[in-house]
Amino acid sequence: MSKDIGVLVCLSIMVLDISAGVIGIEAEIAQNKVKHPTQLVVECTIPSFKAFKLGLAATILLGLAHVIANVLGGCICIGSKADLPTANRQLAISSLIFSWIILAIGLTMLIIGTLANSKSRKYCATPHHRLFTIGGILCFIHGLFAVAYYVSAKATAKEERQNRRGSQA
Repeated sequence: MSKDIGVLVCLSIMVLDISAGVIGIEAEIAQNKVKHPTQLVVECTIPSFKAFKLGLAATILLGLAHVIANVLGGCICIGSKADLPTANRQLAISSLIFSWIILAIGLTMLIIGTLANSKSRKYCATPHHRLFTIGGILCFIHGLFAVAYYVSAKATAKEERQNRRGSQA
């Protein structure tokens, strides 16, 4: 039964991250459809409401995928110093760190792109192209690290339960 739930959790994390990535790239396409008059190096940005909505959706999906992976994966970082770190624990900690780093960068890119397309933001400045595309690509990478964290955290928890049973016997 728990294996079925684990597969379902991994699939839901990947579906959310892939959806966020695709929606982020669609937001970039919607943003590029709006005319951007340029003057020398300065580009006047006219906000795209469709890009705003898509960017907001991608941001929410990325955040939701991260929350699911961390909440259902559990906290494996807490343990006694006497325990030797196993390969699963090391993989869980490293994938957790990388998923947080990728989340921070990807979420920042998506939020900046979304705010640039807010209705109240018509401005002229140096262009910020490809924010949604980079954020969307980072969503795909985040999915890999989030699933790796979830799987290795569950494997670590299973190892610790077996070690406790073995030491009590």
